Amino acid sequence: MKLGVVWFGDDLRCADQELLWRAAQEVDHLVCLFCDEPHSQRPSRYATQGMSQHRRRFLQQGLDDMAAQLQQRGQTLYVSALDAFTSLSLLLNAVPISHLYRNHHGGWDEQMALKRIKAAFPDVTVRLDYGLSLFKPNQLPFDVADLPVSFSKFRRLVEKIELGIPLPAVSTLPPVPTFDIQQIQPWHSTSLSRTLDENSPFAGGEQAAMDQLSDYFSTDLPLHYKETRNELDGWENSTKFSPWLAQGSVSPRQIKASLDVYERDHGANESTYWIYFELLWREYFHWYATRYGKQLFLPGGLSNRPAQGSYYAERFRKWSQGNTPYPIVNACMKQLNATGFMSNRGRQIVASCLIYEFGIDWRYGAAYFEEQLVDYDVGSNWGNWQYIAGVGADPRGGRRFNLKKQTEQYDPKQRFIKKWQGQQFDAQLDSVDAADWPINPRS
Repeated sequence: MKLGVVWFGDDLRCADQELLWRAAQEVDHLVCLFCDEPHSQRPSRYATQGMSQHRRRFLQQGLDDMAAQLQQRGQTLYVSALDAFTSLSLLLNAVPISHLYRNHHGGWDEQMALKRIKAAFPDVTVRLDYGLSLFKPNQLPFDVADLPVSFSKFRRLVEKIELGIPLPAVSTLPPVPTFDIQQIQPWHSTSLSRTLDENSPFAGGEQAAMDQLSDYFSTDLPLHYKETRNELDGWENSTKFSPWLAQGSVSPRQIKASLDVYERDHGANESTYWIYFELLWREYFHWYATRYGKQLFLPGGLSNRPAQGSYYAERFRKWSQGNTPYPIVNACMKQLNATGFMSNRGRQIVASCLIYEFGIDWRYGAAYFEEQLVDYDVGSNWGNWQYIAGVGADPRGGRRFNLKKQTEQYDPKQRFIKKWQGQQFDAQLDSVDAADWPINPRS
């Protein structure tokens, strides 16, 4: 008798899920496990406090939906509040697991956890799939270790690759084996997941993702995407797929397949291509994280240059609260704090401000986005911050934005600023200087 465990992460769906089809064919009993990593709930070295309530609610809604989807297929979603290595070690020591199913994740911590599991349990067969990306490594015209150093070169090499049809959802799954581990329990809906967030339009889970996919491609919005994608606000100005992509409630292949159908039925133009272009950016950062590992989090990134920026606690606090001398930045940050989301243009504006106007180490901003964003994705988030800081994939060495010009271009009538009260701020950025520092009595 063969027993398997599916280790879920940022792939909370049943459709286009090859690892579930493999498990259904290869094992007699199956455990479906999600590890709610404890590090996401505690303060970090970058003055952040762990996953925001917006992110936590979105995750829990995704788990609610995943549990319901699995129940329809004769399965149960189990959740552990311990880290993945500890959780899987407990399970693999208690149950004679023969197969472990996992989608490749670009994150360094996730890669290291899988490596440790393989080393500790060499008799377990690991089936690694690629449900988080458009392409599998064997489809790429280069080895991942030889990933192009710029997105433009990557795009030219991969954009014509043919993608297969997304898999339908598996209809039934093997039953759960008997086991009793106190730290691993069936998922139960929480009061937070059942509470509507009046400020955020996003609800987690596969059903909500499919609704948005259907709704968006039933309009003419894709034909105008490139014209509106840089707007600072407005539900219809961009696809809004990113939160569900980050959660894995929808796969990039499913989005590309829907886009292909749309172009067949309504015609293709530069805007519909740009939707695919943005998927390719996400794809690039997925393999970027895979290729560079820990370098994604180093102050010098891939540049090997001396660290730029420092940490000014007051400036960072005012930036994160939307209390800076720049109304456009304030409005964007207040929008983020209230909703868990910010436009792509807004992200570039506030990142440029933190790095170049305030002289703060870019990693503090990346960590704050990790705390707040409902569409947080490790590769895209940290890769984009490196890009703006000039220590990553940008051959031009960083992107410093003229904040006055950005305001005039994207909020000329200051409607966005007024909506989010960006014009209200403390005019004095720094209230503490060296003369105010406490003197060490031993000096």
